[in-house]
Amino acid sequence: MSYDNTCKYLAETYPQDFARWLLAGEVSEVEILKTELHLEPIRADAVIFLKVGNKILHLEFQTTPKSKTPLDFRMLDYYTRLKRQYWCEIQQVVIFLQATTSEMVFNSQYVDTNTIHKYRVIRMWEEEAASLLANPALLPLATLAKSDSPENLLTQVAAAVNTIESKKARDNISVCTQLLAGLRFNRNLLNQLFQEDIMEESWVYQDILQKGEQKGKRREALELILRQLKRRFGNIPARIEQQLPNLGLTQLEDLAEELLDFSQIDDLVKYMANIS
Repeated sequence: MSYDNTCKYLAETYPQDFARWLLAGEVSEVEILKTELHLEPIRADAVIFLKVGNKILHLEFQTTPKSKTPLDFRMLDYYTRLKRQYWCEIQQVVIFLQATTSEMVFNSQYVDTNTIHKYRVIRMWEEEAASLLANPALLPLATLAKSDSPENLLTQVAAAVNTIESKKARDNISVCTQLLAGLRFNRNLLNQLFQEDIMEESWVYQDILQKGEQKGKRREALELILRQLKRRFGNIPARIEQQLPNLGLTQLEDLAEELLDFSQIDDLVKYMANIS
């Protein structure tokens, strides 16, 4: 299940609630930045940029700490791109969703020879549940919070979801709650506390599911193309290998057809230059 897409939906639907939670105070205008971060744009489903006043809040949700590009370096990369484009204060927060003992979730900085870049890390299993339970937009995350009795916490979340006045909001929050709670609880328990039919009927669920499927197809297409290129041409230029993950599913599918006509590596280089 696409847990990161669930978090992305919540943060983009309730940006002020997330900004208040993470910035620990009242916020006025919050704008969702649909930026591509020019210079080889980064594309990631779990990344959200919020413009809060004169600062940018960069959120990144992680189910697992592992990633192809090390997370600490990626945070530095995002920071420099954002700084170049907006030249304002930038606060970065990585939110790890699922409990793990991996050392990676305890790292909050990138360190290189002449560079130290720091960012904030939140491990949901260490977060107090009270503030999350008090905000309907954060109820899905509350299921992952610290608790001596996780099942009792889930019962509290379910009761809080049922108090949401708007049926549309209640159904959507319920769907997101069930999706994220799946990281911690089995389906049978969730079915006892939530209406199962909401999942099937909700457009939010269908949208998140579809995006998750698209992400899976894109990953498979990328892996196939890399295998084909390396088998045909051996080593490919590093800049091309770095550029390929930035392509969308349709672009990858087009490339899969075009590469059948490539006779040399220069054909690939020229093709990639034309779509960058």
